[in-house]
Amino acid sequence: MKKITLLFCLFVLVQSSALADEYRAPSSAGGFTLNTDIKDYGVSSHENYLKEVIFTDLGGFRKGFITYGTCNRPDEILRIKLKYQDRSYKFYQQLLKRYRKSFGESPKFTGDAFGNVKSWKWSFTNDKDQRVTLVLQHNLKDSDESVGNMLKLGLPDLMNAERTCFNKTLSQNSDSDAPEPETDWTKLIPQ
Repeated sequence: MKKITLLFCLFVLVQSSALADEYRAPSSAGGFTLNTDIKDYGVSSHENYLKEVIFTDLGGFRKGFITYGTCNRPDEILRIKLKYQDRSYKFYQQLLKRYRKSFGESPKFTGDAFGNVKSWKWSFTNDKDQRVTLVLQHNLKDSDESVGNMLKLGLPDLMNAERTCFNKTLSQNSDSDAPEPETDWTKLIPQ
């Protein structure tokens, strides 16, 4: 019986090894190949409509992301995201209490239904008649979001105007009269 079990295990091991070799790891997609120099590709690229710089060790904050415009409002700060040094839920509760006292007791809940991300959003209009949003967020579970406590302060309408400006610039630079190219499936499926 031991010999049969050993032979079976050996057979399974050989079969799984053969299956692993049947499919190789992809290394390219969309005409680009991993581990190659971007300068090797003769394609035109464009900066995004927003740029972001990162600051660290900001006294009470472990990291800050400052987003600014590149098209309609070049170099103008449009969003500030700051990660608090203290990542605890207890600190978040203290912050929320103080935010409500400073910015109003009735913010809109923007977290998820499962309680993984607890997020509250305030909306204002500033003295320039611009919409301003303020978000206080706590997250310790959702890997798609920033872990810990974070504040987000932004001008969403101005950020949308940046996107519109950028898209308009792109469409002016593209050749809309060019015939539709035939589908090149080798570029659409990772190789």
